[in-house]
Amino acid sequence: MQNIKGKVVAVTGASSGMGKAIAIELAKNGAKVILGARRIDKLQQIVDEIKSTGGEATCAQIDVKNSADLVRLVNTAFEQYGKLDVIVNNAGVSQLARIDELDIKGWEEMIDVNLKGVLYGMAAAIPVFKQQQAGHIVNIISTSGIKIVPMQGVYAGTKNAIRTIAEAFRQESDGNIRITGISPGFVKTDFANNIKNQEMKTAVQQGMEQIAINPIAIANAVIYAISQPKDVEIGDIVIRPSKQN
Repeated sequence: MQNIKGKVVAVTGASSGMGKAIAIELAKNGAKVILGARRIDKLQQIVDEIKSTGGEATCAQIDVKNSADLVRLVNTAFEQYGKLDVIVNNAGVSQLARIDELDIKGWEEMIDVNLKGVLYGMAAAIPVFKQQQAGHIVNIISTSGIKIVPMQGVYAGTKNAIRTIAEAFRQESDGNIRITGISPGFVKTDFANNIKNQEMKTAVQQGMEQIAINPIAIANAVIYAISQPKDVEIGDIVIRPSKQN
């Protein structure tokens, strides 16, 4: 993990769940982390926790639906640490329902956060990475889309859009900017709290209780990907409970 020490890493959706675990574990390994999310009180608590154990961290209140907020997150990295090595596009939202239920608001929210939010993160970081002639984009995707199932059509669609965009970017890149996709399965988080469809919310929560893995497993996958030598790019990692179908 020597390649992690001193790296400056911005993480979206960092106030809870996988984003929080990613930020804390990176800081434990010597990275300087910039946490971004809407809940500034939660972010500040995590920053204080990291600093109390000797880590380096700062935070910015952002909403990934707003492209200017992602630019501000990247600027915060520069103001504090003079560079940005990695952006982890982790923020995500899920509304699970049949397509013919026509949850248009839910569709728009998923497109705005899961698709446009990731693009905004990439757009904020890429100019900086080009200037530095180095950088790493890590997109937290999902096992949804790898296996297509009912009730997850639009959610999986937003995740598969990111897979497509990332592969195109990888081919367009000259190798200075690396890109990694990490697809978690069931992970112990509060992710289900936002689901409006009660049947699906209950099903997801039960799945989490029965088989979900610790979010630290996802953090370890991020650490593995970004700790590689500059000439090594980790493309896609699928990480899920061993019992998950």
